[in-house]
Amino acid sequence: MDAIVVEGLRKRYKQVLALDGVSFAVREGEIFGLLGPNGAGKSTTVRILATLTAFDEGRAEVAGHSVQHDPAAVRRAIGYVPQESGVDRDATGRENLLLQGRIQGVRGAALRTRVDELLEGLGLAHAADRTARTYSGGMRRRLDVALGLVHRPAVLFLDEPTTGLDPEARAALWEELERLARVETLTILLTTHYLEEADRLAGRLVIVSRGTVVVEGTPEALKQTLQGDSVTVELEAADGERAHTAVAALPEVHEAVLDGRQLRAFVDQGARSVATIVSALDAAAVSIHAVTIARPSLDEVYLHYTGRDFRAEDAEAVAAARAPAGGRGGRER
Repeated sequence: MDAIVVEGLRKRYKQVLALDGVSFAVREGEIFGLLGPNGAGKSTTVRILATLTAFDEGRAEVAGHSVQHDPAAVRRAIGYVPQESGVDRDATGRENLLLQGRIQGVRGAALRTRVDELLEGLGLAHAADRTARTYSGGMRRRLDVALGLVHRPAVLFLDEPTTGLDPEARAALWEELERLARVETLTILLTTHYLEEADRLAGRLVIVSRGTVVVEGTPEALKQTLQGDSVTVELEAADGERAHTAVAALPEVHEAVLDGRQLRAFVDQGARSVATIVSALDAAAVSIHAVTIARPSLDEVYLHYTGRDFRAEDAEAVAAARAPAGGRGGRER
């Protein structure tokens, strides 16, 4: 049975089409990822599924309940961890969880037991009676996750759970989420713009870009759709079209994708193909700044299906969101 069903979701914010026919399904008990750069529509999708935002067209069900027609039942079935922390910094970790449990209708010994269980399981027992103001960023984020779990939901939404954390804290939270997926009987929908996070945590994922689903599958299967290795050539000057023509014509190149001054060629054996690619570019009078070889990654998958570099598009969306009023700021994520 599918725990989440999304069909043809469309959502417009004034002149911005945030979602343009998004569809996917999440099986019960799996970690499912929505991967895409900032501005792709991930957070809008989750807010719709959590009954926080209305949609214009389509259908959405969570835990067998219609988001549009039975939102109260959906809310009882879900836990929601938004991008912005919901922790009361002037309350202790234990007080935060007790309050959240009471709001969700959990009482008495069952609530106290559940709070102790979450504090221990998420590595917060030692700080349970300290105010959250004294917590590190990673500790506060683990407390956010605990707040979403205190009432034992069937479905947990994690919206960009590690944004703003340093690499060490991010890796620690990944371990906690993997453990939770094993211990807790629940479905997790994770949104992220971290390629490594989706690769590490998601059993299946959809890649979203500019409000649409680009491709769906397991991280490994998506990477295997790109044959062999990727050879990335950084060009010295704006010789992109000439470089693309020269490299794409080589028999060992399955595909060549140009993005600005970066040309990626997909080949069976990267190490053996580098010399041929460099020679072809030299013959075409194309100046090269650097050449690298890598196994296919989700970044290459994104480039393959969209023709755009993931990290560059993510940075562009962040810059647009920070633009002054009247510019392109405020784009939905």
